[in-house]
Amino acid sequence: MQTSTPELAPKTLAYNGKDRNTFLFGWNPQAELWNGRLAMLGFVAYLLWDIAGYSVVRDILHLIG
Repeated sequence: MQTSTPELAPKTLAYNGKDRNTFLFGWNPQAELWNGRLAMLGFVAYLLWDIAGYSVVRDILHLIG
């Protein structure tokens, strides 16, 4: 028995029919994706800043003696 290879899915589109990775202004799914990506980037940047010893939040809250 010979199996056929499944066809590749077409390019993934968002609900509004646009490419999910395009940068569009306004309230749309693309803006939410980019907002999440930039938030993750900012969180990692803060963690690196904290590890380097420049944490203001840790000094103010006295989290580590």
